[in-house]
Amino acid sequence: MSMQTQMPPAFIHSIEASAVGEWMRSNLLAMPWVNAAHVLCVTLVFGTVLVVDLRLLGLLDRGRAVTGISREMLRLTWTAFAGAALSGLLFFSANATTYWFNTAFRFKMLAIVLAGVNMLVFQTVTFRSVASWDRGSPPRAARVAGALSILIWVSVIVLGRVIGFTKSVDVSVPENIDFDFSAGP
Repeated sequence: MSMQTQMPPAFIHSIEASAVGEWMRSNLLAMPWVNAAHVLCVTLVFGTVLVVDLRLLGLLDRGRAVTGISREMLRLTWTAFAGAALSGLLFFSANATTYWFNTAFRFKMLAIVLAGVNMLVFQTVTFRSVASWDRGSPPRAARVAGALSILIWVSVIVLGRVIGFTKSVDVSVPENIDFDFSAGP
C-alpha cells in the first residue's frame, strides 16, 4: 500500500477541514498572498542567518564582533521565522493530507528541526566561549556550525521549492493497470 492510499491521522484531517483550511482553499487571494509572505519571510530568515554564518566562517566583517552581528540579526531572524511558520501553517491547513504524505515536505520539516538542533548546540556549547574569539577567528566548532547552518537552510529552501512541484503528484501505480505488453493491440 502506497503512502498516498493510507489514511492520514485524524488530526491531519481536522486541520484540513478547519475553517482556516476552508478559507485558504476558497479565498481566491489567500494562496498568492500567503505564498508571497512565506517566500519573503523565508528569504529574511535565510538572509539574516547567512550574515551571521558568513561571519562565523570568517568570510564577512571579520573585524566586527560576532556578538554584535548576532544581536543585530536576532530580532529580525525570529520575527521572520514566526512569519514563515505562520504562513507555512496556513499553506499546510489548505492541503494537510497532501502535505502529510509528501516526501519533500517531510524532509523540509526534518531540515528545519536539524537547523534548530544545530543552533541549540551552537548556542549552548560553542557560543559560551565567544568572549575569547568574538573579534578574532572563530574556532572550528563555530565554523562547522556556520557551514552546517548554510547547508541546512539551503536544503530547506530547495525542498520548499520541490514541494511546489510534487505536492499534488501521485506516483503510485493504480492497481487496475495491466503492464503485460506481450499481447498486441
